[in-house]
Amino acid sequence: MVDSGILMKKLFWVVIVLAVSIADHGNGQEEAGVSGRPALVPAMFVFGDSLIDNGNNNNLASFAKANYFPYGIDFRGGPTGRFSNGYTMVDAVAILLGLPLIPPFSEAQASGDRMRYGVNFASAAAGILDNTGANFVGRIPFNQQIKNFENSLDQLSSLLGAADLSQGIAKSIFFIGMGSNDYLNNYLMPNYDTKNHYNAQQYADLLTRQYTQQLTRLYNLGARKFAIAGLGVMGCIPSMLAQSANGACSDAVNELVRPFNTNTKMMVNRLNANLPGARFTFIDIGNTFQDLLLNPGSYGFTVVNRGCCGLGRNRGQVTCLPMQPPCPDRSRYVFWDAYHPTEAVNVLLGKKAFSGGPDSAFPFNIQQLASV
Repeated sequence: MVDSGILMKKLFWVVIVLAVSIADHGNGQEEAGVSGRPALVPAMFVFGDSLIDNGNNNNLASFAKANYFPYGIDFRGGPTGRFSNGYTMVDAVAILLGLPLIPPFSEAQASGDRMRYGVNFASAAAGILDNTGANFVGRIPFNQQIKNFENSLDQLSSLLGAADLSQGIAKSIFFIGMGSNDYLNNYLMPNYDTKNHYNAQQYADLLTRQYTQQLTRLYNLGARKFAIAGLGVMGCIPSMLAQSANGACSDAVNELVRPFNTNTKMMVNRLNANLPGARFTFIDIGNTFQDLLLNPGSYGFTVVNRGCCGLGRNRGQVTCLPMQPPCPDRSRYVFWDAYHPTEAVNVLLGKKAFSGGPDSAFPFNIQQLASV
């Protein structure tokens, strides 16, 4: 007899592939209601790092860029600055919300009309802390991303009018995914002395104190519906596997970041209680990724321990280089490069965030958040 859990997961995958295929893959210029139904929200505003950056670092003096082949090999139009072979997680969420693909701030700032359905402010190497990611030189920390959003409000007000803008912002989704670089490109970097000043819990406390202040700034600018993505299983990315003598996950790294996810869940509860009219939800990337790594076959994946594109052990010692041939069977890989998931995983994460149960998003999934 076929296992019902495996059958349901395979059906789940078919549904999300069909949902994403509705969109013009990678065009990014579709009208709202792209999925064949009215958009569930007026817009989505995105803040984060390379997991959801879609081109904001392209014109920066930065080592953190992905605007070259084979990045974007499966994205219509080719490389855009997305650190993936195709879609990011927020691309999948935008489509499921009935929105067009959200443009990067670096392109949208030239025209208020480009901001009509939202803006992506995310920047590779960015962190909650301003000094995170300095090894990559150019990047846009979360504080500056918030300032860029604030500066965009004048353009949006001219386009929509102050009253409509206020109402539209309050109904829009604010998707925030921060924190990965505060570990990978701060605490765990040998040229940072952060680890000498904080243990795991103290550092998580420092980050979530700052995070709370930053999210409150967005609330004070009119945001009301927040989807806050937690951290994934960072000790199991190819970069970490490559540092292990036997290719195993780093339990030390997974334990290091665990307090951040715990703190972030508590932060979401506090902000829901303390900010009138606000609705915050926690997107449990770690829980979803843990299940994916433990049960890859039930989601259609076969390769979990190396990148599709990269060099060295686990294809994780050197990340994907310009013009490097990637693996041919990308839909079977969990990881695209040393640090980032494939499009197939990003689509899965987006679907889980949008319509998953409490083990994926709590207290709301994004579909429910859109309607409250």
